[in-house]
Amino acid sequence: MYSELDAVESARDVFDKIRERTIFVWNSLFRALSLAGRGEEVMDLYRRMNRTNIPSDRFTYTYVLKACVVSESMISLLKKGREIHAHILRHGYEGHVHIMTTMMDMYARFGCVERASYVFEEMPVKNVVSWSAMIACYSKNGMPFEALELFREMMHYPADLVPNSVTMVSVLQACAALAALQQGRIVHGFVLRRGLNSILPVISALVTMYARCGKLGLAQLVFDRMEERDVISWNSLISSYGVHGFGEEAIRIFKQMTLNGISPSPVSFVSVLGACSHAGLVEEGKQLFKSMVEVHGIRPTVEHYACMVDLLGRANRLDEAAKLIEEMRTEPGPKVWGSLLGSCRIHCNVELAERASSRLFELEPRNAGNYVLLADIYAGAKLWEELKRVKKLLEARGLQKVPGRSWIEVKRKIYSFVSVDDELNPQIEQLHALLQKLSMEMKESGYVPQTKIVLYDLDTKEKERILLGHSEKRAVAFGLINSRKGEPIRITKNLRLCEDCHSVTKFISKFTNREILVRDVNRFHHFRDGVCSCGDYW
Repeated sequence: MYSELDAVESARDVFDKIRERTIFVWNSLFRALSLAGRGEEVMDLYRRMNRTNIPSDRFTYTYVLKACVVSESMISLLKKGREIHAHILRHGYEGHVHIMTTMMDMYARFGCVERASYVFEEMPVKNVVSWSAMIACYSKNGMPFEALELFREMMHYPADLVPNSVTMVSVLQACAALAALQQGRIVHGFVLRRGLNSILPVISALVTMYARCGKLGLAQLVFDRMEERDVISWNSLISSYGVHGFGEEAIRIFKQMTLNGISPSPVSFVSVLGACSHAGLVEEGKQLFKSMVEVHGIRPTVEHYACMVDLLGRANRLDEAAKLIEEMRTEPGPKVWGSLLGSCRIHCNVELAERASSRLFELEPRNAGNYVLLADIYAGAKLWEELKRVKKLLEARGLQKVPGRSWIEVKRKIYSFVSVDDELNPQIEQLHALLQKLSMEMKESGYVPQTKIVLYDLDTKEKERILLGHSEKRAVAFGLINSRKGEPIRITKNLRLCEDCHSVTKFISKFTNREILVRDVNRFHHFRDGVCSCGDYW
């Protein structure tokens, strides 16, 4: 009773007074504490129970695994979660679908995709929940291609499996991540046929999918046709306009949401502040940030501060961004310092970059991206000795730059390109030839390759060759060769669009009379007639 009423302390008091504790009593407390997010406490009690020789049952393992998932102490609880996994195997529960699905959820939460996949593959019986959990694991851990492949496998599985709303949300998220518009439309059709179009999370995912595939008008249409909307639905639309650079429209939608009686959530402010950042709406963003506490009673988190640092930093108000970090009541995390470092790269502020990177090297010593960002800043400032020092630090710590990767969907199939030698691609010679031809035409029209962004000590010709091999350029060339004349080309990139690729894509859109949409890690770029929608502000 107490646990159902969320009176966790009262439940604990009652538990402590019970002398003869059955497994039902233990499980009741495990459940209450898990729901309250007190994972460490559950694990301590689980060890106590084991010392009393009371055998665990299927409910015990489910609640204890969920305790690992809801707790914020990730590293220690991952180790304990593995111990629970061993207990489950020793006691013969590896064939229990519900337990093993919860196990997959735990590994997914910790980013242990290979372990989750192993659990899934070893399950003797799989139901729609276990399939959905594995698809979600891929989708939430940056493996959208694998999520879609598994969904296709699920649809051809011998058992009569019918995807549910949870499945479809994960699949739509994967389509959104890859800008797979054609596949997203097929999934939308499935949603309509299965009658899932009245379920809010599914419709919100559809809004996001269309927006992230470059179809903002369709996203708005899906939203307008919703009979009921919650804060998640509104957040999806706000974020959709923000990622396309329409900051003023995102603010208008945010205000409309509040006028409709929907209280903004912390995520609402992340979405609208991000929209302000992409559009350069500094004063509007500052007012919204101020209203969080004064109007809506929401205490800013590290994510909100990261948005504000990004907003100020992009606008070259770096001193103001640094001051905001100093005034934070909570400890600035990697997101905050990362936002500052990224802004320092845009404006080549070496002094602040060194300060931000120093903190990031302490907080994330294994994140190669931070070292690469600092190296980019040194290269931009022509500080070659400092650049060499950072590169040596990367090598000494055994770190490698995350390779650029781009995706394009052509005729319902997704193709992937990397920013390294990709001789396995059967069309690689055609792609190189087309890019070489376009490069010559662009140079005649004033294009100058931005070789300064290549950090290797090479001659100019070799640097130009490396630039021409960037994944997004190859993806654009592939789209030009394999899509219908005049058809828009949609590219997704896993990193920030570099200055050279941005410049080249503007030229290509003009020379080929094509609309090219590139979504990088931050925002959308709509290239048309030699102009980008971002106004070179990204």
